[in-house]
Amino acid sequence: MNRRNFIKTSTLASTALVAPLSGFPSTWDKKKLKEIGVQIYTVRDDLQKDFEGTIKNIANIGYSYLELFNYKEGKIYNQPIKAISKILATHNIKATSLHVQTGAQTPKQDATMGNNWERAVADAAEMGLKYMICAYLASDERKSIDDYKRLADLFNKSGEVCQEYGIQFGYHNHDFEFITLEDQVPYDLLLENTDKDLVKMELDLYWMAKAGRDPIHYFKAHPGRFPLWHVKDMSKNEQQYFTEVGNGSIDWKSIFAQTKTSGMKQFFVEQDKCRDYSPLESLTISYNYLRKLEF
Repeated sequence: MNRRNFIKTSTLASTALVAPLSGFPSTWDKKKLKEIGVQIYTVRDDLQKDFEGTIKNIANIGYSYLELFNYKEGKIYNQPIKAISKILATHNIKATSLHVQTGAQTPKQDATMGNNWERAVADAAEMGLKYMICAYLASDERKSIDDYKRLADLFNKSGEVCQEYGIQFGYHNHDFEFITLEDQVPYDLLLENTDKDLVKMELDLYWMAKAGRDPIHYFKAHPGRFPLWHVKDMSKNEQQYFTEVGNGSIDWKSIFAQTKTSGMKQFFVEQDKCRDYSPLESLTISYNYLRKLEF
């Protein structure tokens, strides 16, 4: 039995332990959030110093699940995926998503979207992950509309492999995708040129606000296309810094009221840079606000 068949069989056998892709426990109930996730990029420096201790601290805040990053050739933060899974199980927090790269900047690196992608997908399936998300596009791989068309093809192909393992592929935006290029909006092109079942969107709500776009417009135009969100706030001053959720200018009540239209299954609190508090303090403030949020 090859690795693909083994992992696919194992995944089916473990459905009692891992919620199926279409059946995550509801993230909202009676207009109040029940489970809150976190993208661990927020605490990247803490993870470098003490990976397990930082995961423990995140769990102690109350976060239920997390999104991983820094995957390279079978390891996360230079630790084998089995070791990462053990740490998460020890602290009763689950990983559901993984940020990955196209590999355009590191063509010789194994297990990227552009090089032996199936290895990365198999690793994600072994961990019980349900999403794999292209995290970022470097400036030299998105210079033209033709570049974005090629990326759309890459996303579709990546999504096909993910689908074979019961994983959903998606794309995480910044603000540059909303800047008109050759009379087209690249984000719209990606939506239109990718298969809606193979390629979903992880909508970063800070970057969309930074670009001056309305997420609710996109939810209504492409219902069900946004199963994951990045929830981060924008400061009220003209600098528009990253800030703790609830301390900024984004109208979270209105956005969360559109969870069903958007198709949102899970969301991850993230703060790229923390100015007034430590990363863990910032995550605590965001968590406390979201736990009280009614919409």
